Amino acid sequence: MNSPIYNMRPRRQGSIPDVVFVLLVANGLLYALERFSPNFMIATFGLWPVDSGYFRPWQLLTYGFLHDVYSLYHIGFNMLGLWMFGRHIEPMMGTQRFITYYLTCVVGAGFIQLLVAGLQGGEYYTVGASGGLMGILLAYAIAFPNQTIMLLIPPIPMKAKYFVLLFALASLVLGVSGRAAGVAHFAHLGGMLFGFLLLNYWNRPRRRG
Repeated sequence: MNSPIYNMRPRRQGSIPDVVFVLLVANGLLYALERFSPNFMIATFGLWPVDSGYFRPWQLLTYGFLHDVYSLYHIGFNMLGLWMFGRHIEPMMGTQRFITYYLTCVVGAGFIQLLVAGLQGGEYYTVGASGGLMGILLAYAIAFPNQTIMLLIPPIPMKAKYFVLLFALASLVLGVSGRAAGVAHFAHLGGMLFGFLLLNYWNRPRRRG
């Protein structure tokens, strides 16, 4: 990996690395449980605002394994992105760092979402793996900035570094303007932010005694 943000050596890469596989299975199983008991799963494990009466500390992590029970597109898009980009990043980070990185992005995205929810008011909940996915996408763009990504809608090829920048700007504009309601735009930005901070922490020079 040529990017200075990484201080890691590439490792043997299979079609689906271990952590990515586990995350795909876990998200699929929990989605099935949501279909069986949506009210209980969302009330207990979705991310609720702190003053809503439903908030529990573990929701900062568990919300990232739930999705909109009425939308196959929501979980399908997130799992496709996790597979597409995570299978390149996990072998380069290694199992321990990859799971640490992914969960940090999920929790960080949830934390930012709680801050925004506290400012906006309301008792809406947040679910989805997008915070973790956005962190992985950022890591991919840093590792492979000139790799071409084919967008789905519209089908336009774009370099990874420009795609991430465009996505971040779009999330910021949509989040501030309030357009595209129902999407946690600031959670996307939070996942990228905490991913960037963790990568820089890992990459900082270590003092030798």
